[in-house]
Amino acid sequence: MILDIGVGANAEEFTSRQLVLLLQSLRNTNSTTNVYSLFLTALALCDWSQLQQKRRNLARRHCSPRESSSYFSKMSEIGGLEVNQLLDQLTNISSGYPCDVKPLILAASANMFCQYMCSVRFNYSDKGFQQIVEYFDEIFWEINQGYSFDYIPWLLPFYCNHISKIVHWSTSIRKFILERIVNHRESNININEPDKDFTDALLKSLKEDKNVSRNTIIFMLEDFIGGHSAVGNLVMLALAYIAKNPAIAVHIRNEVDAVSTKGIRRICLYDMNAMPYTMASILEVLRYSSSPIVPHVAMEDTVIKGFGVRKGTIVFINNYVLNMSESFWNHPELFDPERFLENNFTNNKENGLKCDDNRRTLDGSDYRIEFNRKNDKNGSTKSKKNYSQNLNNKQLKKSIPQFLPFSVGKRTCIGQSLVRGFGFLLLANIIQNYNVNSADFSKIKLEKSSVALPKKCFRLSLRPRT
Repeated sequence: MILDIGVGANAEEFTSRQLVLLLQSLRNTNSTTNVYSLFLTALALCDWSQLQQKRRNLARRHCSPRESSSYFSKMSEIGGLEVNQLLDQLTNISSGYPCDVKPLILAASANMFCQYMCSVRFNYSDKGFQQIVEYFDEIFWEINQGYSFDYIPWLLPFYCNHISKIVHWSTSIRKFILERIVNHRESNININEPDKDFTDALLKSLKEDKNVSRNTIIFMLEDFIGGHSAVGNLVMLALAYIAKNPAIAVHIRNEVDAVSTKGIRRICLYDMNAMPYTMASILEVLRYSSSPIVPHVAMEDTVIKGFGVRKGTIVFINNYVLNMSESFWNHPELFDPERFLENNFTNNKENGLKCDDNRRTLDGSDYRIEFNRKNDKNGSTKSKKNYSQNLNNKQLKKSIPQFLPFSVGKRTCIGQSLVRGFGFLLLANIIQNYNVNSADFSKIKLEKSSVALPKKCFRLSLRPRT
């Protein structure tokens, strides 16, 4: 039984805010989005448990770095070096003619994740690397689709060939990660040395905690490396909207030129605060695509608007309704990054957003790339960037209660800072160097309610800026 319910007074059983939920009551099924057994142990989709909490705690410092941390600096450095490699590759194909840039953007994103998580980088021409990047992208597309057997499990046998294909992708990825990353590192791990990266932390936990299995850490590593697919697809969507709306590129380019002194240097992560329009464009892509959010589960029996909801009921946030409702947004059908901007140090309630004063912060509970201040040597606080120097004196709105692109609560996406950070680096540096266009806009077909693009999506024209 599936019910579409607007949550009212009893919302505290799920979240402290008013949401539109899709409540799914399934008997004798696991509380996951898909019935694929290969996804049941994924960090995003598995049941909440002590093991799940332990896994998130282990991953948090690597995947949700504070701006003042060494992990954030590492992210910025790795991202910048990989951007240079990507731009070198784009030079070979960017003659202004339509080209398939998605494989290169996905490869660059995958290398960012592999270097940050595993301290290893692969050549773009590496056939094995190309294959697993493609397989990760195929799986990312699959988990963003809806199939009848997701809700009617007895139909699963009719999809055997389809499931076999997905299992092949998954086992190929596992084989690559073991052979090219884990096996060598595992045989040389020294628990007395500081962690080199996330892989070190995982392998040490395997030796130090008897409750952590080898399968668990391999699944975690696969999960986080696989996050590059979300970044690559997000950047492709952003480039598509920019090609369709040249004015957006102009605004981003103005920010890029101001921050980099007209291209004297590349854009780095520390430029995020000074480029609110660029970040707003990424957020608008997330709003407009309205990708499904991983499920929550009712923790106790409750009643919502007269409907009984049993403990264990799967709860889906209807993200599309939240992001496209005129009750929350002015002209939601328009692609307009400025709806995420406000005048500095004000609670601007105009320009594309409707909200009240009782607001949740824009950042998820695990995301802490902060817009605040950093202590100086004397213990006082100094702003790392002066917002008044930003173009048009704007900043990102920090509180948008109905905007939940990375979910909320215990199910918030722990890797969202990596998605935003690496996505920002890729988008800003591409726009710094290229004018993006399309020879045939009719071929840019963007699906509603999905941040995933099919393997073969659309071609873009990249013409070097003069």
